[in-house]
Amino acid sequence: MIEYWRDYHTRLIEALLDHLQLVTISIVVALAIAMVVILTCLNNQKWVSSLTYFFSALYSIPSYAFFALLIPLSGLGTTTAVIVLSLYSEYILLRTFSTGIKQIDPTIIESARGMGMTDHQVFFRIQLPLASKSIFSGIRLALTSIIGIATIAATINAGGLGTVLFDGLRTQSIVKIVWGSLLTIFLCICSNVILYLIEKFTLRNLELED
Repeated sequence: MIEYWRDYHTRLIEALLDHLQLVTISIVVALAIAMVVILTCLNNQKWVSSLTYFFSALYSIPSYAFFALLIPLSGLGTTTAVIVLSLYSEYILLRTFSTGIKQIDPTIIESARGMGMTDHQVFFRIQLPLASKSIFSGIRLALTSIIGIATIAATINAGGLGTVLFDGLRTQSIVKIVWGSLLTIFLCICSNVILYLIEKFTLRNLELED
């Protein structure tokens, strides 16, 4: 184990960084889409529910099959991987975002509108801060999910830690499999810790503003 790290640490770090880049781009794209959907359909829960069911159906598609379906359209590589990972994230994000917003006391929303706030102001100043715990929970869950799924993206030449894992399986190298698994777990833990710290910082600032 130690010898392999000493000899091939550059390759392992590159795979880790490629994996991190792939996951980061995917979660940012998914977050942007989720925010647009929630904001656009703010007063129409049926649309939000319908879209959540739609993305739920996509989430149920096995990753291998999903990649294969998109290859004729977007080809091999990072683009297809980002599309698939973003769509997988969308179901989790929409579900948790909408749940968090639904749990807000309706009287608070009515009071804000009675003060003359527009729907956009209510969303950004009232609903978004109050639903922040649910939102961060959804982001952590989505991120953890796609970090694992992203390893499969190596089969379509998208890079990442999957290259180490599948190379280990192909060559029957336990060392490569273990290092690929350990680095994937390490990335999951680090991303969750960072998000937890961001959440604590954000919530503390919101409390101070209140």
